[in-house]
Amino acid sequence: MISSFLISAAVSGIISEYNSILGEWINDPHGGGPQKFHTKPTPRVGGIGVFLGVALGLLLFGWRQRESAQQAILLLLSSLPAFVAGLGEDITKQVPVKVRLTLCLLSGTLAFFLLEGGITRTGVSLLDHILNSAPLSLAFTMLAIGGYANAINIIDGFNGLAGGVCVIILCGLAYVCYRVDDWFLLHSCIVVLVSVLGFLVWNYPSGRIFLGDGGAYFLGFALGTISVLLVHRHPTVSPWFPVLLAIYPVWETLFSIYRRQLLRGASAGNADRLHLHSLIYKRVLKASCKKGDRCVLNSTTSVYLWFFSLISFIPAVIFWQETPALQIFTLSWIVFYIWLYASIVRFKTPIWFKLNLKPNFHGIRT
Repeated sequence: MISSFLISAAVSGIISEYNSILGEWINDPHGGGPQKFHTKPTPRVGGIGVFLGVALGLLLFGWRQRESAQQAILLLLSSLPAFVAGLGEDITKQVPVKVRLTLCLLSGTLAFFLLEGGITRTGVSLLDHILNSAPLSLAFTMLAIGGYANAINIIDGFNGLAGGVCVIILCGLAYVCYRVDDWFLLHSCIVVLVSVLGFLVWNYPSGRIFLGDGGAYFLGFALGTISVLLVHRHPTVSPWFPVLLAIYPVWETLFSIYRRQLLRGASAGNADRLHLHSLIYKRVLKASCKKGDRCVLNSTTSVYLWFFSLISFIPAVIFWQETPALQIFTLSWIVFYIWLYASIVRFKTPIWFKLNLKPNFHGIRT
């Protein structure tokens, strides 16, 4: 586990320190896009360090626990299409959205067959009956894991945001894996978690390296696959546990599709600055501190969303076996999200949600 942290931190540090050598290939240019909030070119291939850290950790675990070696290798193999799709976009910036989405779905398909785990329980009787069909279970699993990968990519907008949210989700998954004595999934959670922490050493708060599409897709795939396998293997785990645990990135994605495609008639793949994290940055933090250091505002935005994710984390780990309670908390969280989003859009942000930063506070500029 320590080796996973060290390799992730070391690789991320080397890339951030020597990015000028391959800057044209690995850097994310500042400005120029609706989701760019940094002020100088920054490497966006942080997923390399995370992937290598996870790969090392899983392979070492498989070497020590031979009965888990096959699972470790198959999990890594299943993740490759999603990771390669994202990394290709990070380097070339020319991989079409449909190609990336297709490869994420392919990773979900590989996980279904190679790891022999699919979604067959949802807590909704009619849907559960439909999912008794293997092809429909495959389709649902493929969409869930592929969608999860894209959900993490969507919230990857500020220093530490996606990484911090993934750490919170992984803590919840690890806790339940421990409760049901699933040591392979528990170790997988911990290996991914410490690899993300190694990346965060350089990503938060300074933003010296970004996760990139490769890192976001890989983490989304890993979290989605662990969630599917946990519910599939252990009937005592409610299928709504991973839903509530990851409701922030999941709902942000679904709401973005609704907002872009149904309300505005645009493509769901078009980037914009109307995500909740973008609105908090522009209309809550920048409005409260117009002269504040941009990096401080960037990193503070992530803290807001970490707490937002913790709101769902707490009831999820308490009621991980209780489907009705989890459904109620999920619906309540969605209602709260919509109310808060509408309030910020209408410039009626609640007073308690605002934060007054000292305008002359100087942080690390990005």
